[in-house]
Amino acid sequence: RDFKNLTKKLSVACFYGGTPYKAQFDLLKIGIDILVGTPGRINDHIQNSKLDLSNVKHVVLDEVDHMLDMGFAEQVEEILGFAYKKGSENNPQTLLFSATCPHWVYDVAKKYMKGEYEQIDLIGKKTQRTATTVEHLAIQCRSSQRAEVLGDIIQVYSGSRGRTIIFCETKKEANELALNSSLKQDAQSLHGDIPQKQREVTLKGFRNGVFEVLIATNVAARGLDIPEVDLVIQCSPPKDVDSYIHRSGRTGRAGRTGICICFYQRREEDLLKQVEQKAGITFKRIGVPSATDIIKASSNDAIPPFAIDYFRQSARELIAEKGAVDALAAALAHISGASSIQQRSFLNSTAGYVTMVLKCSIEMRTMSYAWRGLKEQLGEEIDDKISAMRFLKGKMGVCFDIPVNELNQIQERWQDTRRWQLAVAKELPELEEQPQEASRGPSRFGDGGFRRNGKFNGGSWGRRFNKSSD
Repeated sequence: RDFKNLTKKLSVACFYGGTPYKAQFDLLKIGIDILVGTPGRINDHIQNSKLDLSNVKHVVLDEVDHMLDMGFAEQVEEILGFAYKKGSENNPQTLLFSATCPHWVYDVAKKYMKGEYEQIDLIGKKTQRTATTVEHLAIQCRSSQRAEVLGDIIQVYSGSRGRTIIFCETKKEANELALNSSLKQDAQSLHGDIPQKQREVTLKGFRNGVFEVLIATNVAARGLDIPEVDLVIQCSPPKDVDSYIHRSGRTGRAGRTGICICFYQRREEDLLKQVEQKAGITFKRIGVPSATDIIKASSNDAIPPFAIDYFRQSARELIAEKGAVDALAAALAHISGASSIQQRSFLNSTAGYVTMVLKCSIEMRTMSYAWRGLKEQLGEEIDDKISAMRFLKGKMGVCFDIPVNELNQIQERWQDTRRWQLAVAKELPELEEQPQEASRGPSRFGDGGFRRNGKFNGGSWGRRFNKSSD
């Protein structure tokens, strides 16, 4: 399509699998100036003596790291063998493109290029290998909670009319997510098992705004022309960092800004750090959207202007009955689905929990200091209600989760002091990094009085501490 837009003097054709051969045979008989195609279909035409590459002037390999990888390398080499003559000075000009070029690509490329080939690197010595127009966010969430959280994230970060691509690792996961009733937005899946004709219909629908969410495997990470994607969500950090770069590159294109959100579980923190190091980015750790965020996002774009006229009379009646503020508040609550919004932890997205922040006027060396401050006001029984305790950045406080149904009781019993201030978190605060040993269980010296869920159980040191503080 880009070539056709540039000039009408050149004939352009696109050949790929899953499309009829006859129409392609007819085009080859007439003659083609520019042929864009996949290795498999082009090779079929060569083997059937329908395609002659002896007069080719230019060869372009897009996504060259993928084209020259093990899956395609043999086919690509066979095709190029028909266009190149060994030792000839009149071989086609060769151009190789990719967002990621591992060192092995340059070694393989020498087989098809002249010794004095020119290398153009648009990234250069920059440490960041992703587009600077993309903001990278990370949310800790159990896989069992992910589908329920996705709808709220899309609503807040993309809106009801923005385009979102969700990347899954498997076809099964993509299909299940597309059919999951927890996802509020219209969604369709795209992966290798879907016939080519249906893929084209799906992509056309996504481009034209027929549905807002495309759930895909890596088949959508490279080469597809999908303009104006507002949000990319990756269901887990990929083990291959290049995959993260290509996926995140679906947004923030053509000068637009975009957001890429990566879900991770606690056991995947090392993978997340690996992506940061190799891609040269820093994830901003965030929590799931709060009820306030969801309501605000919903009220901003829920109702198209043309629909307002249909409701003017009902609005007048409601205002007369309830008053303007209450009537509008009720309407906003309804359109945002506030009656069904679940409170979730900012720390790990678990439903039915609220995250609280306990700030201290001095730096804390250990969490036992925070436990002592909490138990002084809330009693020993608070130990069984608090989970997932983490240090705030700088160790001037901690944050933790409590069940939603315990919140009112805690707020009633707690009184702020000069040293301690306790409040409900409005967003995920900046946290101290956890030492890697924390995820590997207790050391041979004991767990220092902390269970794996962040609760204080005394321990040998804890018992001495409690005894000395009586």
